[in-house]
Amino acid sequence: MARRSIADIEKIWLNVDGLKRLSDRVVGIGPFGLGLDAVLTWLPVVGTVYSVGVGAWLVGQAVRVGADAGTVARMLGYLAIDVATGEVPVVGDAVDALFPGHLMAAKALQKHIETTHWVEGAYAEARANGDHDRHVEKVRADPKLKRIVYLHD
Repeated sequence: MARRSIADIEKIWLNVDGLKRLSDRVVGIGPFGLGLDAVLTWLPVVGTVYSVGVGAWLVGQAVRVGADAGTVARMLGYLAIDVATGEVPVVGDAVDALFPGHLMAAKALQKHIETTHWVEGAYAEARANGDHDRHVEKVRADPKLKRIVYLHD
């Protein structure tokens, strides 16, 4: 696998953020939003292709950042509901237009990214020079952080 950097992780976060806005929040009305997914769901094949394509891209980004199984499962659940509701004519399309599946899956991935302490280096190297203990202490000291990921392993 190619070496990754914190900049790569930040770029993934930003790309996911842009996609969630395009897909489910182009127009926000209070807690509700409509986006490209809401418009395309009314076009029989196009809506499904869009929903599945965006979902696959989001899961691909989760794999790129090494998201845990729980995060990926949560994302797949949101995406399955999004796709399934769009398959039911009229009523399902209306539900799909209002159900922000892409937005929820994207937020789950972004939360995973935000709760990870990313280290540009290898685990073995950090153990050898004592930096690993410093990283563990940083995670323990910050209640928002849940895990350490070494990007060069």
